[in-house]
Amino acid sequence: MIVQTIQLALAPVFVLVAIGNILNMLTSRLGRVVDRTREMQEAYRTTTGEEHDASVRELRMLARRTMLIGRAQLMMVLSAITIGLTVVMIFSGSFLHAATEPAVALCFAAAIALLLAGLILFLMETRVASAQLRVPLAFLELDRTL
Repeated sequence: MIVQTIQLALAPVFVLVAIGNILNMLTSRLGRVVDRTREMQEAYRTTTGEEHDASVRELRMLARRTMLIGRAQLMMVLSAITIGLTVVMIFSGSFLHAATEPAVALCFAAAIALLLAGLILFLMETRVASAQLRVPLAFLELDRTL
């Protein structure tokens, strides 16, 4: 009986490992955004005119990216907590001989929904980052053959 319970709990644990990896990547991205934001705050104080406007535009995008990453992290952490609850319910149902299957299914579905929400927020953040990193056509010198 315990072997079957452990086998049943393995699938959610694998999802938990994946969530941990995603959180690690999100934290790394957030660190880079925070570093760039600090640089741009200094530029904000020392620039004028068009250069100042460019720093304000970049700061706005960095603020949006920070918000999206923060929300993605929140969804991932909530998903991980819900996965943990799923595993607890699997084990407690097995040992208490209680019918926890509907609650386990609902909890696991909620965890996957939270995971998907976090991934959607991550996708949105990467889209903002891509838009921010567009290279001006003039820099590409497309009229030249290299």
